[in-house]
Amino acid sequence: MLNAFLPNLELETDQGTFKLHDFIGDSWTILFSHPKDFTPVCTTEFGAVSQLSAEWEKRGTKVIGLSVDGVEEHHQWKKDIESFSGAKADFPIIADESLAVSKALDMLPADAYLPDGSTAADSASVRVVFIFSPDKKLQLTMTYPMSVGRNFAEALRALDALQASYGVLIAMPAN
Repeated sequence: MLNAFLPNLELETDQGTFKLHDFIGDSWTILFSHPKDFTPVCTTEFGAVSQLSAEWEKRGTKVIGLSVDGVEEHHQWKKDIESFSGAKADFPIIADESLAVSKALDMLPADAYLPDGSTAADSASVRVVFIFSPDKKLQLTMTYPMSVGRNFAEALRALDALQASYGVLIAMPAN
């Protein structure tokens, strides 16, 4: 829900284990999620995020990915992402094998599980872009079906609009 406070989840990533609030610090953060490593659309989108690293940095924004596969798969997948995109994928990728993060962020039903030999279709609803403000509140959510690729130029446009109005919005008196 917009303006909801982000839970301080413990994250296992390809760059180590840490708390989400510690990762965010006082930055804007984009969390983008994917249903499976090594899928063509997901690899393309992670590559697009990698290619925009200078843009994220200019905006004081951290990015973090999420996939339902494990850390070892993420390490291998990053090689594919970097080969495809020609850009270093230096952001962490959450290993959400238990679906704990996906469920905590309401991407999946509470009773969701992944069967052995799962495919991207089993976790299809895990295709979301979240933008969190430095106060760790949800400012924007974009959810995509599997058949629609994401345009991260749109995420940049939305981030710019949110950042431009952020100080104005928190300065407004509550009713």
